[in-house]
Amino acid sequence: MISFIIAIVLLVLGYVIYSKVVERVIGVDGSRTTPAIAHPDGVDYVPMKPWRIFLIQFLNIAGVGPICGAIMGAQFGTSSFLWIVFGCIFAGAVHDFIAGFISIRQDGASLPEIHGKYLGNGMKQFMRGFTVLLMILVGAVFVNTPAVLLNQNFTPDWNIFIWVAIIFAYYLVATLLPIDKLIGKIYPIFGLLLLGMALAIVVAFIIYKPDIPEVWQGLGNKHPNAEHNPIFPMMFISIACGAISGFHATQSPLMARCMVNEKQTRPIFYGAMITEGVVALIWAAAATVFYHDPVLAAKTIDASGHPLGGNAMVGVIANEWFPPVIATICVLGVISAAITSGDTALRSARLIVADFMHVDQKPVGKRLLVALPVFVISAALLIFSLVDKAGFDYIWRYFSWANQVLSMVTLWAVTVFLAQHRPKTGWYWMTLIPALFMSMVTISFLFVADKEGLGTLIPHRIGYMLAAVITIVLLLIFVRWHHRFSTKNSEEIQ
Repeated sequence: MISFIIAIVLLVLGYVIYSKVVERVIGVDGSRTTPAIAHPDGVDYVPMKPWRIFLIQFLNIAGVGPICGAIMGAQFGTSSFLWIVFGCIFAGAVHDFIAGFISIRQDGASLPEIHGKYLGNGMKQFMRGFTVLLMILVGAVFVNTPAVLLNQNFTPDWNIFIWVAIIFAYYLVATLLPIDKLIGKIYPIFGLLLLGMALAIVVAFIIYKPDIPEVWQGLGNKHPNAEHNPIFPMMFISIACGAISGFHATQSPLMARCMVNEKQTRPIFYGAMITEGVVALIWAAAATVFYHDPVLAAKTIDASGHPLGGNAMVGVIANEWFPPVIATICVLGVISAAITSGDTALRSARLIVADFMHVDQKPVGKRLLVALPVFVISAALLIFSLVDKAGFDYIWRYFSWANQVLSMVTLWAVTVFLAQHRPKTGWYWMTLIPALFMSMVTISFLFVADKEGLGTLIPHRIGYMLAAVITIVLLLIFVRWHHRFSTKNSEEIQ
């Protein structure tokens, strides 16, 4: 429990101290006119109150990521605590904050447009397709989880595809409506529910006093299949949204188009990520108790002896510690979290496609024209995840990997931004170090993962060496670019 308390304190201090450092470095200016004030369109550029934007941003970026991802990451042991805390403070929250700040400075630009500005037109074209693909994967993952939970807990006699159809119909409506009509009104309520669930877990800690393992008891790999799931990179891929997530930066433009003051960027972008880190830490601690305790561990496997997925573990934890009413509310909270991230992901996909195809989004017919192909592809992936028993695990891993690749590319983009924005200060290191780390994580996954990568074809040691070489090459490319930029900048000043 001591490690858990220290971790919570560190997350809070990260917001209180480090977020202000980042704010000064990027030069937040409350006197500048925001896109929502400059040209409101009644659909996506809609001024909203900051507390409402914060709760929407928190819910958008959270989804089931800090719950299911944290639970899956907890299988590796207490090392998951360290990644959530330090990844959140120095990587994830900085990533969200600066990406959101750039968007608000660039008229609410979508993420691929930001990539293009700082990493070149070729990267912009590639990331347009890659980001839309990630949004489609998010849509599939975040329909699967609520459909499964609703079917298992409330309507076991129903065909699960009934819930799939209902959720997809809701997604389409939410994607097409102006952001303040549905999302702006009910999502803050769901955001509070997600926070309430986390608080309920903390209350359970106080009442039951579970034996939460301490970090100093050992950081060894506790995964039941540790041989094929090394902590690096598998844990860093599994715990995506709770520490750093590229998906977050796709959501930031949605809120950047609704802010009325640039000073709101720190509490909304950095603050929402820290809040998500707290939620992830709580669920990771709860799951660690179950994986650590011999009696409770029996409840973490299914009838065939396979470990339960993150969504199923939510019900196990809730039913073990809470009375039926609260357990039901807990499950409903996870369902709402998944649904509300799924629809904003598909909304982001619509906006990204509309931006690069220059399709006016005021007419609802044009919004529908852009959205329908996205929904069809997402539905096809979803059907695969439900028909094939292992389908969801594959899609989750690829979603998590794509998610982290996107965060890596965004970190490189914001590093270039910092190098250009503050050329004489050297502050670009605050994102360069996370960019290098996430490059190593995502590249080594391709060489080390057994099922999703080349882990069965080449020894892990060789895989790590190849990943390290590629990461060093990326660093050398940046160093070369920075030298040219600095030389050119000095010549222009002279």
